[in-house]
Amino acid sequence: MQYRQGDVLLIKLDRIPNAAKAHIKKDRIVLAYGERTGHAHALSTQTATAYSDGDDLFVDTQNGTILVHEEHTPLLIRAGQYRVIKQKEYVHKELETQELTDWDYMYMD
Repeated sequence: MQYRQGDVLLIKLDRIPNAAKAHIKKDRIVLAYGERTGHAHALSTQTATAYSDGDDLFVDTQNGTILVHEEHTPLLIRAGQYRVIKQKEYVHKELETQELTDWDYMYMD
């Protein structure tokens, strides 16, 4: 199962890697900030826990949660463990990838 909101993709896992460490956040878990707007793709800490293993980010939600962003419709996420991927785009001229911004998806949702 996968969920996508703008440039954030959640992919359901069987389990979060044992090496991943929990992050204690006060109010919300920010999965990604928009470069141009500063808006955030975020989850409530009351319904989800964030983990990281190096550069990899994971989310665990026991009873489901809602992914929110100021410019997107809230997205209900079912209970489970997920890997968080910030999608990238291929830039042909530079032969490299770059992170997508919320602006890139403004008209696609």
